[in-house]
Amino acid sequence: MSGILVVGSSNTDMVIKSARIPAPGETILGGDFFLNPGGKGANQAVAAARLGAPVTFLARIGNDIFGREALSGWQAEGIKTDHVVSDPTHPSGTALIMVDDNGANAISVALGANDYLSPADVDAVLQNSEPFDLVLTQLETPMETVEYLGSILHDSGTTFIVDPAPAAPLSMGLINSINILTPNQSEAELLTGIAVVDMASANQAAQAIRKQGVDTVLITMGEQGVFLCNNEHEQMLPAPKVKAIDTTAAGDTFNGALAAALCQGHSITSSIEKATLAAAFSTTRLGAQSSAPTPAALQAFTSNL
Repeated sequence: MSGILVVGSSNTDMVIKSARIPAPGETILGGDFFLNPGGKGANQAVAAARLGAPVTFLARIGNDIFGREALSGWQAEGIKTDHVVSDPTHPSGTALIMVDDNGANAISVALGANDYLSPADVDAVLQNSEPFDLVLTQLETPMETVEYLGSILHDSGTTFIVDPAPAAPLSMGLINSINILTPNQSEAELLTGIAVVDMASANQAAQAIRKQGVDTVLITMGEQGVFLCNNEHEQMLPAPKVKAIDTTAAGDTFNGALAAALCQGHSITSSIEKATLAAAFSTTRLGAQSSAPTPAALQAFTSNL
């Protein structure tokens, strides 16, 4: 087996951090500007690779400076980029992000080349690689491609992890192909109609998703922790208490770290604990990929909790 395949998006994040997020029509002066590599797929790939997992990334980027800088960055992280496609006609994805003093954010994304990741791109990587231990994807690329990926992986023996973000309805065909689904509270509510506010409602939502065909449901609940529901567990795993300065990509870091831990042979509960620590670490740093921890940084962070 050849580690983790991350299928997903790449964006360049243009971030302004200011006291608060402006209301519509309002201008706020005095913020700080950052230009960071991002995109849910790329964030997850970097998080997994930085924690020592072998990662192959499938994505589409534009033939532009943003795409070239992103590619160089992934290669520096040790990510296998043979199947990253340089799109000759569409620009690289970009995201405009506003972050306030409490770490809350508002994000607008121009998908660009991400919107053209195709089933043929999936075939190209799966037909020219050794089987993967895990495949991780999100919903910043076309749903048709995500569904095709699921259909190929169904009953393949490869663990298929889906982070259903940005929130969107999932077809029954896709649901039935997923081994691990990792919604946050709002995504779980969209999928079930159940408002997730505590452990009881999380269990209710997770059970509803499992009845649709998902083996394991992890509902990420910020400071409350992560609710795990599968055949063996119905439990809340707590999150450490930290002072968040930027929650951008915390969910991506969680998913990448989860995949890395599972790939490295850890149990589902141990993997969630490691992923929760990595996500908490990321909220104490600015940026998306720049906030993902190394093992040494995570160890130092953990020892100071």
